[in-house]
Amino acid sequence: MLDILAAAGSAAAQPPIWLQVLPWVAIFAVFWFLMIRPQLRQQKAHREKVERLKRGDEVVTAGGLVGKITKVEEQFVELELAKGVKVRAVKQTIGEVLNAKPAKPAND
Repeated sequence: MLDILAAAGSAAAQPPIWLQVLPWVAIFAVFWFLMIRPQLRQQKAHREKVERLKRGDEVVTAGGLVGKITKVEEQFVELELAKGVKVRAVKQTIGEVLNAKPAKPAND
């Protein structure tokens, strides 16, 4: 008789399965909004920036080289670092476009 009561008491003490899963869902949601989603936005912005590269843009590569784009190919760009000094760089290594024109403020 005591075995039956002990088994019934231990079964009733376990919380529902959704209460056990809820903390994991909350952890995933926090990771999504604080880490994954901002990283996806940065990747999208960089991809768009690289697609808009054009001849004459002054850029900085991931290695810190500053140059002016003289030729844009599908995967590469040709940079002029100094007069007569040209190098080829992978488009994805372009970190920043220096002479990009900022958008007009909304109140102008």
